[in-house]
Amino acid sequence: MIDDLAKDNLHGRLRRDRKALLWKLDGLSEYDVRRPLTRTGTNLLGLVKHVACVEAKYFGEVFGRPSPEPLPRWHDQDGSDLWATEDEARDQIIASYRHAWENSDATIDELPLDAPGLVPWWPEPYQNTTLFAVLVHVLGETNRHAGHADILREGIDGRTGMRPEHETQIDEAARAAYCAKIERAARSAASRKGQAASHVT
Repeated sequence: MIDDLAKDNLHGRLRRDRKALLWKLDGLSEYDVRRPLTRTGTNLLGLVKHVACVEAKYFGEVFGRPSPEPLPRWHDQDGSDLWATEDEARDQIIASYRHAWENSDATIDELPLDAPGLVPWWPEPYQNTTLFAVLVHVLGETNRHAGHADILREGIDGRTGMRPEHETQIDEAARAAYCAKIERAARSAASRKGQAASHVT
């Protein structure tokens, strides 16, 4: 009983965060979904590609249920699972993520939470694991990257929220006043500690 409740709750949250991540691409140009938005090259479409690979690996290979689709090479030196080449279509990457969902959902639905799995890329003695541990791990990964996508999207056009129904009209004046209040507090705290502010607005 408690296992079913835990599985349903975790699985439901994973489904929610998948949708939130994909929604961050809506309405953006090809350039904006692909371009590097941090010093380390983090980009929106690359996050989707990466999480598709994470799901396919963890809910597929770990439980002897490999993905029927070819996957990007895992944790390559060039980070090939973290960005999209010019030949990889947005729709193709999104479809790959949705196919990964289907395979993951089948694994989650068909196996008990204590089903054994093997994660060869984890260090010993953690390689032998269970569906429960993998479900928590993948939920954490997805949630983390959905959070990255939140910040990236906000930086592009100011849009925020987890789902379309949470989105509100942007009040630029209110946002500017709010940011100014935070900036004043930061500068005041720094001056009390005798530290110079590193950013001037």
